[in-house]
Amino acid sequence: MKVPDLYVGKRLFVGEGNPIALGLGPTEARGSAYIEGPVILGDPGQFPIVQATLMVGPSENSEATTPIIAGAHCITGNSTPYSLCVRGNAAVFDNFDAEGNISAGKNIVAQGEVMSRCGGHILSAKKNFDIPHPTKQGWRLRHTCPEGPSNDVYIRGRVTSKFEIDLPSYWEGLVDERSLTITLTPIGAHQDVIVKRWDEKKVYLQSKGNMPIDCFYHIFAERKDGEGLIAEYPGESPEDYPGDNNQYSISGYHYDIKG
Repeated sequence: MKVPDLYVGKRLFVGEGNPIALGLGPTEARGSAYIEGPVILGDPGQFPIVQATLMVGPSENSEATTPIIAGAHCITGNSTPYSLCVRGNAAVFDNFDAEGNISAGKNIVAQGEVMSRCGGHILSAKKNFDIPHPTKQGWRLRHTCPEGPSNDVYIRGRVTSKFEIDLPSYWEGLVDERSLTITLTPIGAHQDVIVKRWDEKKVYLQSKGNMPIDCFYHIFAERKDGEGLIAEYPGESPEDYPGDNNQYSISGYHYDIKG
C-alpha cells in the first residue's frame, strides 16, 4: 500500500524504546526519529540475513541520481557509486571491518599498531609492549621489539676505561640472567677483552694485562615473565598456537579468525 508523503513535525518512533538522546518533554529534538531496527536502506537483496542494526546497500531508486564523486572531500577518480556518504566527521566506537580497500585523502592516524597484509605476510610497522615497571612502583616500561624466535630484550652501548657493564635495573625482574649472550667489539686496538662473569646487575670484563678497555657491547637476554615462545607450530591461523595466546598481541590475528 502506497501512502502520500508523511510529514513528522516532532519525533517519529518505530518500535519500543526510550531514546533519551533525542530529548524528553520540552527538550524534544524537532524532526528527529527513532527506529528500533534492523533497518535496510537501498537494495534489500544485498542482505539476506540480519547483519547489523543499520544495513546500507546501493540505491535502487530510479528517481535519485547515485553520486559518483560525493563532493570535493572524497577521493577523486573513484568510479564506484557510494552506498553511504558522510559530509562531516564520523565516529566508530568499536571495531571497523572493511572487506574492500580503505582510501584516505589525508592521513590515517592510529593510537595502536598499524597492520597490513602484503604477499601473504602479516606486517606491523612497530611491535611494542607497554607493561607495569617490574622494579619501580608507579612507573611503566615500554620497549619496541625486533623479530626473532625468542622473547628477547637487548641493550647496546660503549664501555670506556671500565671493567664493568651496568645492566638496567629493571632487568633483574624482567630477564633470565642465564640466557644472556654478550658481543664485544674492541675499538682502536686488540685488547683481548673477554667476559669474565656476570650476574643480574653487571657484566664483568677482563683485558690482557688489565689494559684500558674501549669497546662496543651488544647484550641479549630472554624475558622470564611468561612462557617461552614456540616459534614454529602446525596450524592454519594464530588460533592454533599451542601455547598461551593471551601473552601475545599478534598483528593480523583478528583478520585470520574472522568468520
